[in-house]
Amino acid sequence: MPVDNSRLKGFYKLDVEERRAMIAKLANLSDEQVAALAANGELDDAAADRMIENVIGTMSLPVGVATNFILDGKHYIVPFCLEESSVVAAASNMAKRCHVSGGFVSSSDGPMMIAQIQLLDIEDHEIGIQQIEEQKSELMALANSLPSTMIRLGGGCKDITTRTIESLSGPMLIVHIHVDCRDAMGANAVNTMAELLAPELERITTGRSLLRILSNLATQRLARVSATFTPGEMSNAGDAAEGASIIDGILEAHHFAMADPYRAATHNKGVMNGISAVAVACGQDWRAIEAGCHAYVAHSQGRYGSITHWEKDANGNLVGTIETPMAVGIVGGASKVHPVARTNLEILGVESAQELASIMAAAGLAQNLGALRALATSGIQKGHMRLHAKNMAVSAGAIGDEIEQVAHRLITEEGPKTQTRVAEILDELRK
Repeated sequence: MPVDNSRLKGFYKLDVEERRAMIAKLANLSDEQVAALAANGELDDAAADRMIENVIGTMSLPVGVATNFILDGKHYIVPFCLEESSVVAAASNMAKRCHVSGGFVSSSDGPMMIAQIQLLDIEDHEIGIQQIEEQKSELMALANSLPSTMIRLGGGCKDITTRTIESLSGPMLIVHIHVDCRDAMGANAVNTMAELLAPELERITTGRSLLRILSNLATQRLARVSATFTPGEMSNAGDAAEGASIIDGILEAHHFAMADPYRAATHNKGVMNGISAVAVACGQDWRAIEAGCHAYVAHSQGRYGSITHWEKDANGNLVGTIETPMAVGIVGGASKVHPVARTNLEILGVESAQELASIMAAAGLAQNLGALRALATSGIQKGHMRLHAKNMAVSAGAIGDEIEQVAHRLITEEGPKTQTRVAEILDELRK
């Protein structure tokens, strides 16, 4: 359910059980949902065995919540599931810095997905395309004849288009089925429609159908989010002059990513730290989402570059925008099978797939800004190492109180922060 205020002051100071209790109260979670979180997200063998093949066990990842998110005037507590330190903290920090300007603003597309049918061995593509166009109404009616809740709710096939492409195997006629998936991600629905229409398209064109599959380049299902950050907000001390300098550094870092694919790959990984972490937490197909996000960059820009865009407005404010495919769903799939995914969706309080898509895009924009700001100021390692030091201590064999002591010494002393140095600190501590 929605929360009244995402600004949870001092939340990070609580222990895990206290945080869980606070979120349970804010999101009005049931005892069963709280128990799912407390069980560290583990599935029993039977549930896991239903999800994939050859199951031998399960594996846990941490679930944290990013605070301070306001999107279209509504507050959200956003679940992140990933193994990397500093991501949740950075996203929460950046989300807070655009409150003066009202938080994030979205304008996302409807939930349209594309299924592709590959037609081969067609003698005359122009005639084939004409024949498909002439029988489009019948083809759409056939696609929508499937017994489906999605269709009953107003979704289903809304258009059929064609493309001719050249390939190493010769010319191919590609048919696109455009499907409104409502609140589902839609893979099963669009694939079923493609399978249903393929024989009819073979009959119409006298061609041969081969692949019948959805496209993860969901160009008709884009999430768009923007946010404005004043110079004062970009400075820790509220110093507008310092903030203006930070904004200039962020823009220079962004321009690097726009111009260089080597930098863009790492820049965009930071964006996906936010998007994919929310996707995993909410039981989404994060591989499909990542493929779509990266492909859309090259598709829309003509070359690989930045997923996000940053610029300075006439008042000197930093304005960030993101436009990217976001094929997500809140019905069906792992979002309804996995108990923690269901709980995380309840915490998030979204009421539609479009709302979830917008939140995920906002998470990506916030996390990207966190990385850019760190790189343009103190460098990425300072903040990251402060949070990663405990993991390094555990890797060196530290236990109990040793973990905190080793981590504290590592981050406060001068010199390189290496695993070798961690081992040395632990050895000195034990002696």
